[in-house]
Amino acid sequence: MKAIRIPEANIIEVLDVEEPNIEQTNEVKVKIKRVGICGSDMHIYHGTNPLATYPRIVGHEVTGEIVETGSEVTRVAVGDHVVIEPITYCGECYACKSGRPNVCKEVSVFGVHEDGGMREFVTLPETQVHKVDSEIDWDEAVMAEPYTIGAQATWRGDVKEGQTVFIQGAGPIGITVLKMAKLRGATVIISDFTNERLEFAKENGADYTINPAEVDAKAKINEITNGEGANVIIDAVGIPQTFELAVEIASPAGNVVTLGFNETPSSIAMMHITKKELTITGSRLQTNQFGKVVELINSKQLTHNGLVTHRFHISKAKEAFEFIEKNPDKVRKAVIEFE
Repeated sequence: MKAIRIPEANIIEVLDVEEPNIEQTNEVKVKIKRVGICGSDMHIYHGTNPLATYPRIVGHEVTGEIVETGSEVTRVAVGDHVVIEPITYCGECYACKSGRPNVCKEVSVFGVHEDGGMREFVTLPETQVHKVDSEIDWDEAVMAEPYTIGAQATWRGDVKEGQTVFIQGAGPIGITVLKMAKLRGATVIISDFTNERLEFAKENGADYTINPAEVDAKAKINEITNGEGANVIIDAVGIPQTFELAVEIASPAGNVVTLGFNETPSSIAMMHITKKELTITGSRLQTNQFGKVVELINSKQLTHNGLVTHRFHISKAKEAFEFIEKNPDKVRKAVIEFE
């Protein structure tokens, strides 16, 4: 079968590998239909993902069809359309016992720490697949994992109806956060340096948009909120400057959520945190969000609405990564097709 592998930074291979077989009674075999190319996949390609190991078959945004099941599988059946939950964990450490397996000390992410979904078939435990209605288009189903990132961020920020939420970054993850915040009933402000992305954010429910190259973001947010600041700030950019701004413009009793893995320190005055009694929270992967997201996809409350802009056959994987690298402002979400 065909697979896409990154053996080392800046190299992509489309190669033939052995097709996997079910080895455990609780496993299922999935014929892959779509795999999304995530920013973290691009970081693995560039050699800038600090958590990845090589060589690696990438891909953690995955949907496909069950073609075989182990003898003890009961939750899904042959022919079911599924999305893949891309994490495994120990179940015994403090994080796992606290209901936060996404930050397990031994967490393993499909396509990052172990080979992922950019191959024609995968086998994995049935607990890692979630059934999607068969009438849902594959391009909609493949967005389930990105939506769980948005769901996790809004859960970590405790977003509630009537709050004002400021999202920094209108890329694919920023848009998933926007969609989830709107479903929670929030008023959403979103910022980006690209006006095309901001227009797309408006089409997907953003109440206000800010281009920091054109207006002062802090002043604009104070204007929108009558000087109170944003109740929840979700930083989907993840650089020191955006994190610093988030702390400055948060309202008293506000929440700041960061999704970034940047290792460069930020310079933040404790006064902002203490005086306003802010809650500062990280958000990584997801915790029990797949079930909720699949329900929203099945009921068509969540649709990509133009978020998937480019499709490449598996045979054109190298071209896909190169196109995204050269045209970051043209690509919202690119997917690899296996049909």
